[in-house]
Amino acid sequence: MNPSTLCSRRHFLHSGGFGLGGLALASLLREEGLIAAPVKPLLGGESFDLKPKTAPIPGKARAMISLFMMGGPSQMDLFDPKPMLNKYHGEKFPGEVQYDNVAQASSKVFGCPWNFQRAGQSGMELSELLPNLQLIADDITLIRSMRSGVSNHLQGMLAMQTGKGTVGRPALGAWMAYALGSETRDLPAYVVLAHPSGLPTFQHQHWTNGWLPSNYQGTLVQAKSPYILNLDPPAALAGTPQSRQMELLRTLNEAHAAEHPREQDLSARIASYELAGRMQVAAKEALDISSEPKHILSLYGIDNPLCADYGRRCLIARRLIERGVRYVQILNSGQSWDHHGSIITGLPQRCAEMDLPSAALVLDLKQRGLLDSTVVHWGGEMGRLPVLQNDGVRTKWGRDHNTHGFSQWVAGGGFKGGLVYGETDEWGHKATKDIVNHYDWHATLLHCFGFDHTKLGFIRNGANQTLTDGQDARIVTDLLA
Repeated sequence: MNPSTLCSRRHFLHSGGFGLGGLALASLLREEGLIAAPVKPLLGGESFDLKPKTAPIPGKARAMISLFMMGGPSQMDLFDPKPMLNKYHGEKFPGEVQYDNVAQASSKVFGCPWNFQRAGQSGMELSELLPNLQLIADDITLIRSMRSGVSNHLQGMLAMQTGKGTVGRPALGAWMAYALGSETRDLPAYVVLAHPSGLPTFQHQHWTNGWLPSNYQGTLVQAKSPYILNLDPPAALAGTPQSRQMELLRTLNEAHAAEHPREQDLSARIASYELAGRMQVAAKEALDISSEPKHILSLYGIDNPLCADYGRRCLIARRLIERGVRYVQILNSGQSWDHHGSIITGLPQRCAEMDLPSAALVLDLKQRGLLDSTVVHWGGEMGRLPVLQNDGVRTKWGRDHNTHGFSQWVAGGGFKGGLVYGETDEWGHKATKDIVNHYDWHATLLHCFGFDHTKLGFIRNGANQTLTDGQDARIVTDLLA
């Protein structure tokens, strides 16, 4: 049959009545010659696929799990104790403060309502709100001198996730997939685990491929069934009908690929069909934690209603990394760490949800021999100010945004354990010693994976675009083991 006499490919995909998964079948793979012909690279010897790649220099890390806390966790209440805040609580702050919410602002110093305790052999000071993090203090590097200088949530999130506070750039997970590919053919290279109540603010900006080819975009996994939309075909199309439809799709793809040999989007679409077919089995197995022993479920707090959801997602993240996924990101709902008000009740609640599962993830990776090669990152796009917001009833007190000095922690993948790095001023307001800008963090992270941040790039509009584009980034060697 002449393909030109068939219905158009666009019409076929639109009216076929089956989802992405329904278009793919594990036996119909390009590697076996049953899908479209190999697509020629876009430029010269370049190829854009998810086959495993070797970094140019030896790197300790091979995978990453990002526990991203959208909203901005309060550093002086969790990671960075400042006695001056409590000493001068309620008095006028002596310095200048840049407010994001001027209408609710106050210049009164806000003392920390919680105690700090020394943990581990390192003596790392951590808030009483993080008792389980205290148990792994000697496994983490705590950076107290983070800075991005980008105060709004979107721009701050983009800076931390994509390198700059501008829309349209690839997210960190997309860079990882582009640079290293995947160690599994049966699952995506880049997976995003969503919160049951919904997506974080700015949604797909967290896992966008930007201007990288679209096969490097993150795959969203919902917290409830169906975990991946459109993965399975309708019952009426399962089995032989799906196989026959795939035969037709193969014919159309071969014809279209021959006419457009350098079409990146077509190549990515074909690859996604193949992957979806394999995922019909592999994803279900990876996302099913019923085979995990009881002591592991308990370790992650899955028997505790306060943290069961986050525990389940942390456990799934470990299972995905075990199976060769390159980058997993766990997201919260909305921007739930954004405590402009009610921080005295809200912050303990957030900590209760994630403290035990986060620590369990590090412990579990370590006992399985995976922590040395897996970076675990915990942090948000900003911190909070040392002054009171919503001055009035104590239960309404909060803190405004601060991107000039905040904290994050990281474990595994070549980072030191038991290290506290950097300092903020005596108020916890601005980073003052060993400052780590967001682009320094990115340069250091890429180094752990074996890449020079100035050389890992993508040619766009004739220029080499990188994660740290045009920024004087440094590798923070003091963080590295």
